[in-house]
Amino acid sequence: MALSDVILAATLTNQAERYKEEGRYADAEPLYKRVLAINEKARGPDHPSVALALNDLAELYKEEGRYADAEPLYKWALATWKKAHGLDHPDVAQSLNNLADLYSAQGRYADAEPLYKRALAIFEKALGPDYPSVASALNNLASLYKEEARYADTEPLYKRALGIREKALGPDHPDVAQSLNNLADLYGAQGRYADAEPLYKRALAIREKALGPDHPDVAQSLNNLADLYSALGRYADAEPLYKRALASTPEQKGNTLSS
Repeated sequence: MALSDVILAATLTNQAERYKEEGRYADAEPLYKRVLAINEKARGPDHPSVALALNDLAELYKEEGRYADAEPLYKWALATWKKAHGLDHPDVAQSLNNLADLYSAQGRYADAEPLYKRALAIFEKALGPDYPSVASALNNLASLYKEEARYADTEPLYKRALGIREKALGPDHPDVAQSLNNLADLYGAQGRYADAEPLYKRALAIREKALGPDHPDVAQSLNNLADLYSALGRYADAEPLYKRALASTPEQKGNTLSS
């Protein structure tokens, strides 16, 4: 592959990513397609760069809700990764996870579950049981079980993911906050508010420290804790949290500055 092709593909991908982040899907799509065509022509249909380009285009379609367009691309990417790397490579695991995410978004939980399990097994075998990718795979499978109200299956997976992240990333990492939030959400769904509250509080403290008070994840944590207090009828505790969350949103900050 000529250096010019590499540079062009990278440049187009970066531009497409910017368009996607801005919600400009119609502008992003032809760029992703052009990257796919460049990689297929320059490197052949079975190269990992082709799998990556297929995945990027599928992710765009999934974000648009174009699930029927996304599925064959995810499957094609998965087959390409398997051919390039074998069956037990982390890239294969990530591709399985992406396809499972698509099925989960459609409520196709029976199709998603074996893919999540296979991805988890590959990550554990290839990377070891305490790697952050294992925690992500555990979290995905747990979230699937939570959607199915399989709470007894969900809790140990969330707890294991939390333990891995604390060990691998340290107790004050944003990913630890996400795991705390997930576990608290589970407890909230079960009405276990006394168990959920300290987890939401710790997640909020981590996010404020790591991300700053105006980050969207901080607003999410404020809302989660406020929702908990509202469910308990503790409205005096909930109100200031809702107000803080509202004040930290970009729209509200912009209105404040322009007034």
